[in-house]
Amino acid sequence: MGFEVFDKRMAPLAKAPSVTIQKRGIFSINRVAHKLIEEPETVELLFDKENKVIALRPSKEPHAYSIRPQSSRDTGQVILSATAFTQYYDIDTSVSRRYKPYEQDGMLCIDLTGPSAEVRGNRAKRVEPADSEEPDAR
Repeated sequence: MGFEVFDKRMAPLAKAPSVTIQKRGIFSINRVAHKLIEEPETVELLFDKENKVIALRPSKEPHAYSIRPQSSRDTGQVILSATAFTQYYDIDTSVSRRYKPYEQDGMLCIDLTGPSAEVRGNRAKRVEPADSEEPDAR
């Protein structure tokens, strides 16, 4: 069995805003971050190419992206599917990364050049138990 070193950056503090950009461009936004922009149901996505900052701006426009609960349980976590956005702006989504967003001018901003932590899912590959090996054929 291999041991893994715990890095506190992997576990977000419940009171700190966080946005995780997952593989394939799914944004996972915690309750605190969502509240920073007054919990909108839809947002426009903006990108500052020069500074590499993503902004989520509350919007009722027809082209706005829907924000929906991540699960049926009331965890406060919401998700936003932004695959086309991340592909268009060539935003690296090869690994999931957690960022600390900030509010600016009513927008939730994510600085892609700022501190971030790689996030690894808890869905480990299933490993067969050692006793399930077939007996030696003699």
